[in-house]
Amino acid sequence: LLSCRLYCEEAKDPKRRSCQTVLAEALDIVVRSFAPILPHLAEEVFQYIPYKKDSEGVFRTGWINASSAWKKPGIEEAIEGACAMRDSFLGSISGKNALEYEVIIVIEPGLLFELMEALQAEETSSVSQLNEIMMASQTTLLSELPKETPSDANIVKGTFLINLEGGDICEQSPYKVIARPIAKAKCPRCRRYTAESSSTPCPRCLQVLAAAGKGST
Repeated sequence: LLSCRLYCEEAKDPKRRSCQTVLAEALDIVVRSFAPILPHLAEEVFQYIPYKKDSEGVFRTGWINASSAWKKPGIEEAIEGACAMRDSFLGSISGKNALEYEVIIVIEPGLLFELMEALQAEETSSVSQLNEIMMASQTTLLSELPKETPSDANIVKGTFLINLEGGDICEQSPYKVIARPIAKAKCPRCRRYTAESSSTPCPRCLQVLAAAGKGST
């Protein structure tokens, strides 16, 4: 997830910048957390942080005070739900390369489906947050099984318990996960199987490369 966003997206792409922001926030909290017991290490790490800091030393920054902007209702449940489906997917392919597959997630209309839509607005995507979590080359989110689903398809069934508002909202939601070998070629740049041929980058990478070329001229 991190490597794809950091190394495959355009330098100023919001996905890449948001990833950098999360890493910076995590580093800041970790360094200040262990500063009382590892002061010299904490100070050395703090001095090598490559972005502008509000203080000259880690012990002048004060204690941890995470912004309330990080607390978004439902996002934790959405990520946990997606991770549960990823575990079902990875278990169904038994140690094989997840990038060689596309995933179909089927959830009946309801709260869990809405949470997954927050991670993937499109029906099918190779660049959504949901697909990044699934670790596949492509993810499709549906409310019912596709009509062309073979009778012998490997359908993994599971349930996820949604717990929101301190337990005021609880919902046990069933889901189905189908893994299918993807028919596309491996992109020589991002290594996902989303290209038309193995010698040509996928559409996303072509767009990033084109934007980078314009920026250098």
